[in-house]
Amino acid sequence: MEFKTLFSRTAMLAALSMPLFLTSCDKDDDPPVVTNTVTDVVVKNDNFSTLESAVIKANLQTTLSGAGPFTVFAPDNAAFAASGITATTLNSLTPAQVQSLLLYHTIGAKILAADVPAGPNAKVITASGDSVFVTKNASGVFINGIKVNTADVPADNGVIHVIGRVLNPPVGNIVETASASGLDSLVKAVLRATNAPGGDPTLATTLSTARLTVFAPTNAAFTQLLGALSLTDINQIPISTLLPVLRYHVVGNRAFSSDLANGALAMLAGGNTTVNLTNGVSGGPTLLGNGNSGNRSNIIATNIVCRNGVVHLIDRVLLP
Repeated sequence: MEFKTLFSRTAMLAALSMPLFLTSCDKDDDPPVVTNTVTDVVVKNDNFSTLESAVIKANLQTTLSGAGPFTVFAPDNAAFAASGITATTLNSLTPAQVQSLLLYHTIGAKILAADVPAGPNAKVITASGDSVFVTKNASGVFINGIKVNTADVPADNGVIHVIGRVLNPPVGNIVETASASGLDSLVKAVLRATNAPGGDPTLATTLSTARLTVFAPTNAAFTQLLGALSLTDINQIPISTLLPVLRYHVVGNRAFSSDLANGALAMLAGGNTTVNLTNGVSGGPTLLGNGNSGNRSNIIATNIVCRNGVVHLIDRVLLP
């Protein structure tokens, strides 16, 4: 049952149960209080219908009608669609899972756009206990690299900022996230470069603990590389080739998509790649490695948050 319907039926029953003597009260009595809590704002806005369904499934409608204050970074219907989250997706999740997702979008304080720290990527703890990273610059306000499309939507118990994508809580460190994301070839390459003779025994630990950004090639990107090398298996790539290639995909600190700019990007192990924000597929961003002979790598997914950094997916292995 939708929350709107539930609310209207509850209001009707409450009205019918009022003592009859109330009908004879003076006309000067105070009018009924009309609230505009976070829940009310979500329910009243048709562009939040998917979010409303999520709030109901998570059983958070009462919480978000409470005293607060709250700041909610609210995905609208277009944001859910852009993130691949449909009604079927929500139905497949448990109430606890949806609650965890929504609380990751919620902060237990009122933060107007003007009060967002300049950052870059100032750490803020959410109601779920996980961290998000906010930035305010000349291009606007960003959370985990996602732009705030409409800021400072007022509510009685806080404020709502409308965002263009759903925020996903971290599932682990960079290596664990790569494994959970199906990046089997990258994980295999990292383990080989860590454990094989002549490799770097600290590589996997560094990627699991240091604060980093990784441009992670997809499995198809590694298949393409193997074909170019006339090989059939990652284990056939010489360590002297594999190790510098993997290091060439790592940037120090967190670099969300909102932090990227046209021009040279310094890689942690040395050397630069070249960023272009608009010359990729459908006008998207690309990276170009020094050894890629002009063959750009499209950044096909951005801002995958990890416990120790962020991952962006690319469709071509970068060559130093």
